[in-house]
Amino acid sequence: MAEKQDKIVGILGGMGPEATVDLMQRIIRLTPALDDADHIRCIVDNNPKVPSRIKAIIEGDGEDPGPSMADMGRRLASWGADFLVIACNTAHYYYEAVQQAVNIPVINLIDLVARHVESHFPEQNRVGILASPAVAMTGLYTKRFQKMGITDIWPDADHQASLLCVIKEVKKGNTGPEVRADYLAVCDNLRQQGAHLAIVACTELSALDVTLPIDFLDAAEILAMEIVAVARHEKNIA
Repeated sequence: MAEKQDKIVGILGGMGPEATVDLMQRIIRLTPALDDADHIRCIVDNNPKVPSRIKAIIEGDGEDPGPSMADMGRRLASWGADFLVIACNTAHYYYEAVQQAVNIPVINLIDLVARHVESHFPEQNRVGILASPAVAMTGLYTKRFQKMGITDIWPDADHQASLLCVIKEVKKGNTGPEVRADYLAVCDNLRQQGAHLAIVACTELSALDVTLPIDFLDAAEILAMEIVAVARHEKNIA
């Protein structure tokens, strides 16, 4: 019997560009391969022209990113993708716009991370979140965790503002020592609030790749693992 051909993943990227490249590097690292042909085919729309999620959600005066993301999804599907992923936590606020635009599955990163916490850390009922304020405002993780009886813990106001600055600096390409120090201070703030586990729920923060002063799960790593498993027919999309 012929071996099944790997599925092709379509990646809605560019939110931001460095975070998209980071996700692809994770996919390559996690794929068992002896040669080029063993790797997974990725069709990537690394589109930094998607309207700003920060302007649309936080500032409230930006263009709706949904139509642009839906168009990206349709194009990726037409180019041969078997399933889609969105390489941005905040952009999952527009998940339904993408899923409704295509006839192929779209992995929901928020649900994926929540299921991972539930299955691997069932003893945790207070989980810290490291993410853009837009993720807090939309309740993407809050609503999902509430259904599981988990309380989400966020940095205090000053540290959350500092975290947004960190995210913006990474988008500018600045990952220097001051940015990293500010990020670590935010993580320590979560630890002081009693969080024993944190979710790195921003792909810009994933790209920083620093050792944190708190146990953590990286949403980008969880997504990359899922992409590899689905593409290699080791798992079905839940």
